[in-house]
Amino acid sequence: MPSVVGLLEQHELAARCRVDGLREEADRIQAELAVAELEWQEWVIARRRVDAVLAPDCGSMADTEDVPDPRAAGGPAAPRDSAKPKSQLPMWREGLSWSALSVDYQRILQALAGRLRLGQGPLTCQEMAAVFGMDVVPARVEALRSKAKRLVARGWLTEPAPGRFMLAKAVAGPSGGS
Repeated sequence: MPSVVGLLEQHELAARCRVDGLREEADRIQAELAVAELEWQEWVIARRRVDAVLAPDCGSMADTEDVPDPRAAGGPAAPRDSAKPKSQLPMWREGLSWSALSVDYQRILQALAGRLRLGQGPLTCQEMAAVFGMDVVPARVEALRSKAKRLVARGWLTEPAPGRFMLAKAVAGPSGGS
């Protein structure tokens, strides 16, 4: 008949083996979880990028200049006024109100106007994301950069240094619109 101490040692050894096996399984699951989390984050970023591209003010037609359809070369061109209101980013001109822009563009202009009023300098897109309460992640920052670059190209903003944006002098003036 086995001794009590021998039985206790057998149970202890079995328990230790079970703990070691569970630790190995936990390590394997932890590694698998890390890989799954990375994949999940990539899908979240991809979804955000698709959302940004498909947003009403960022669609393929939303911010492009009117380009005639080559298939309709023989027919009359569609008038520029046929676009939906606020679907295109207009060139800045004297007397044009900010209300002609989509909400996202107005928000950028308002943030930069506030900095100008406070005597502060230009903003980077990362700083804009933080001001707007957005996650400061590459997808959000690049979406803001794209919008800011469009505003520069259309005369609403200037870029005094690469990646730093401020209101154009004419836009910031008394009749620049608000």
